[in-house]
Amino acid sequence: MTNATNNKIIRFGVIGCGLMGKEFASAASRWCHLTGVDFEPKIVAVCDAMPAATEWFTANVSSVQRTYSDYKDLLTDPEVDAVYCAVPHNLHAQIYVDIIRAGKHLLGEKPFGIDQEANRLISQALQEHPEVIVRCSSEFPFYPGVQQIVQWVNEGKFGRIIEVEAGFWHSSDLDPTKPINWKRRIAMNGEYGCMGDLGMHVLHLPLRFGWKPNSVRALLSKIVPERPDNQGGMVPCETWDNAILACDVKLADQKFPMVLSTKRIAPGHANTWFIRIQGTAMSAEYSTKNPKQIASLPYAPGGQQAWHVLDTPYKSAYSTITGGIFEFGFSDSILQMWAAFCDEVVHGNQMQQAFTCATPSEAEDSHRVFTAALESERTGGTIPISWRD
Repeated sequence: MTNATNNKIIRFGVIGCGLMGKEFASAASRWCHLTGVDFEPKIVAVCDAMPAATEWFTANVSSVQRTYSDYKDLLTDPEVDAVYCAVPHNLHAQIYVDIIRAGKHLLGEKPFGIDQEANRLISQALQEHPEVIVRCSSEFPFYPGVQQIVQWVNEGKFGRIIEVEAGFWHSSDLDPTKPINWKRRIAMNGEYGCMGDLGMHVLHLPLRFGWKPNSVRALLSKIVPERPDNQGGMVPCETWDNAILACDVKLADQKFPMVLSTKRIAPGHANTWFIRIQGTAMSAEYSTKNPKQIASLPYAPGGQQAWHVLDTPYKSAYSTITGGIFEFGFSDSILQMWAAFCDEVVHGNQMQQAFTCATPSEAEDSHRVFTAALESERTGGTIPISWRD
């Protein structure tokens, strides 16, 4: 299907009409912000078990033609080509598998299953339906500063890697009066806790670079033991607040430590994603705490060791109308992620640029890391991770 500008239209259904569903709708409405693309998403159907949740879409998204309360009805809609699904982790296996078997392309939220067994069910469905494009949501690598680091890694600029650190930190859960939500309940979020909720963002780049942990020693923390239940009582928080994973990476020609951290209680950090890479020829770091800046330290033997901090221009994976002097933000990263997904749906391996959304295999690899981290917490030991199928 094409529109008046000859863009290929991808007709989307949204399953789960909460915050991230609205963010997708906002990104779709900003599609004119992109230049030089020949594809465009249109949200034509939405679904939520609570019908009131769909009202925002019918009021604000003019392309929405149908609303459903049962996702299976949406999946039988012949006018839906692809689905964005944002539901609690315990629903991933059933709904993601049904979406794939319905032949709909899928961008799903992390972690692609409440645990490793649930993730295996999704992987099996993908093997049965290789024609379906399935990707995992992860916005932060689309920041221009991160894309610069991706380029440097691909070009081998770092030399021998000394160490790597990557993390994603929140701070709102520092408030003990914040009411409990599903992310604090094992039945809905899973034992992974903050790792399942935030970890794919942290692992997206290391896994893309081929930096798979050979082992992990985990330090997991439960900091706020109980929260209000919105009914005048207090209920226990069942999941991990923070996780620090000390890993070692073994490549064919080198070995280095890598620290991965996911924190829902990190004082002073509203929504901070970061990566730091130290190498013998270059070091670099980027954080959304200072989204316009990237720091690098190029080094030659005998030379000076001096950090260079530069403002990163608004230069994104997909060109936009925005001038390079302006700032790139979270809503821009979501737009870029969605452009990458739609690009792959339309063009396959002939995408307009090479950086894809997080893949199902990367999500599967993240489950190996999280499962090993839980075992490390239980035993107090360092757990080896096998990458053989």
